[in-house]
Amino acid sequence: QVQVAESGGGLVPAGGSLRLSCGASGNSVGSYSMAWFRQAPGKDYEFVAAVPWSGTNTYYGDSVKGRFTMSRDKSKTTGYLQMTSLKPEDTAVYYCAAEFLGRATSDYQRYDYWGQGTQVTVSS
Repeated sequence: QVQVAESGGGLVPAGGSLRLSCGASGNSVGSYSMAWFRQAPGKDYEFVAAVPWSGTNTYYGDSVKGRFTMSRDKSKTTGYLQMTSLKPEDTAVYYCAAEFLGRATSDYQRYDYWGQGTQVTVSS
């Protein structure tokens, strides 16, 4: 049982950078895979990035690969999504999600714990 909460969203101009944070608390936070998803109004959840609980690999969605970097501190209580070269199409609500153990899947339905989301708006 964990709780996750995102922060760091806001308004940023195209080409700019922004770093989101995901704080995790509860029992055995180190045993949870973590992922970032985003959702634009009226759209499906889109996979952004994920890391398994073992921390062996990091995976990225095609639309953000090369621009976004996901990381997590050693305690695994805080995750980050560093976003660079932002585009207007990156505008969405960004969610942090966690799955006990897990395999860092890109399928949002596999994740059991979600934050409330943080709005990222990229202006042109």
